[in-house]
Amino acid sequence: MKYLLAILLLCVAARAENFAAAAAGPLPDAPDDRRPFWTFENKVDVGVLGGLVAADAITTQRGLSEGYREANPVMRPFVTRGATGQGVGSALGFGVGLGAVYLLHQTHHYKAERVTMRLMVGVEGAVVASNIVQIR
Repeated sequence: MKYLLAILLLCVAARAENFAAAAAGPLPDAPDDRRPFWTFENKVDVGVLGGLVAADAITTQRGLSEGYREANPVMRPFVTRGATGQGVGSALGFGVGLGAVYLLHQTHHYKAERVTMRLMVGVEGAVVASNIVQIR
């Protein structure tokens, strides 16, 4: 009998809670914190990164033709296969970088997204500058 009474009291309490929530009215909408990914800033950053990746590919192939060696062991199997391999390796690297930035955006890490994009642009710019200094 105690168990039946306890179950009955729990059911009444649960029903009363639903009734009180319905009487309060609908919940207000939460503020929409989502931001679009393709803002002007991201378009410019992606364009600059793409240009730097292309410049890296060109300067790397030029350096290889002059007898230099690829320093990055991950990219070495790609770049030694000529322009086609260089294009595939550059596209994979660009895609992984852009995918990481988009993942940060989707998880609402907007500041980390901007920092990561700027770091990639800075590092790629340093690589291109290093390549130009080496082949001159």
